[in-house]
Amino acid sequence: MNTATAIRKQTIAKAMSEALASEMERDPGVVVLGEDIGKLGGVFGNTGGLLERFGTERVFDTPISETGFIGAAVGMAGAGMRPVVELMFVDFFGVCMDAIYNLAAKQAYFSGGQVSCPMVLMTSVGGGYGDAGQHSQCLYATFGHLPGMKVVIPSNAHDAKGLMLAAIRDENPVVFMFHKALQGMGWLGTVAGSITDVPDGEYEVPIGKAGVAREGTDITLVGLGITVHHCLAAADALSREDGVEAEVIDIRTIAPLDRETILASVRKTGRVVVVDDDYLSCGLAGEVIASIAEAGIPLASPPQRISHPDIPIPFSPALEHAVLPNAEMTLAAARQSIGERA
Repeated sequence: MNTATAIRKQTIAKAMSEALASEMERDPGVVVLGEDIGKLGGVFGNTGGLLERFGTERVFDTPISETGFIGAAVGMAGAGMRPVVELMFVDFFGVCMDAIYNLAAKQAYFSGGQVSCPMVLMTSVGGGYGDAGQHSQCLYATFGHLPGMKVVIPSNAHDAKGLMLAAIRDENPVVFMFHKALQGMGWLGTVAGSITDVPDGEYEVPIGKAGVAREGTDITLVGLGITVHHCLAAADALSREDGVEAEVIDIRTIAPLDRETILASVRKTGRVVVVDDDYLSCGLAGEVIASIAEAGIPLASPPQRISHPDIPIPFSPALEHAVLPNAEMTLAAARQSIGERA
């Protein structure tokens, strides 16, 4: 078999690590820092093998002070380096948002374009593990709402590698979110569809461009991260059981949001369900639906959104799983949409 075309199935964690290693090999200005990213290889596996390969001058564990080490990364970026820094859980943003938003995101603007901030902040999102409100949020809309930085979330390993390469090479700060249920860590469990073929060598998945994960004609299902897989599962059931062909859009980039790809799909199908595991109010699902309304697209039935309710994420597994969006909720909403008329 020609090894250049051999299928290389990888987890998102492995794909992220491979992308980091590739860029560190190519550009000596790329460094990686954060809590437990060195010897441990990252709590979620995304920096595995980097310390052994590149040493402690380019891969280093930090003290437990997010404000300090994220602020340091901003300084590194301003000085011409390309740091990749990990905020272990997105929920921890409360102690370091000044460094993220008032420093990193605004650096180019406040300097009149004289000082850029080519920095990647990678962070885990998502619940389902009984880790309660301090470790289980998504907060897509919180970061996507703030000008000056780009925000991405891959749903599979192929996109994870390509988005990471694009993020490191970008002149702007990029928040790289990864969902814990898709990482490929055995102790977490992993959605099988996130483990995909990852080409050897360099390639970029463009930031700001959504993907069509499944083509269809009857209804559009829009997701991001883990909810893409909810949409795909619902689409398979609709095709198998109802004879309905759903198109699935993978948002991939939260900011800037690719409205054009979403709108093109909805114009074709005339129906839409948006599935978002962030909080309901002022969220990304509402933004997508508002964009469809503003475009004046005639719909055959009212748009629907599935999101996490506006409550802190419960600690109890039974309560937590009751409020998390899933494939069954998505399927039910799609069937309701197919059966209704505006």
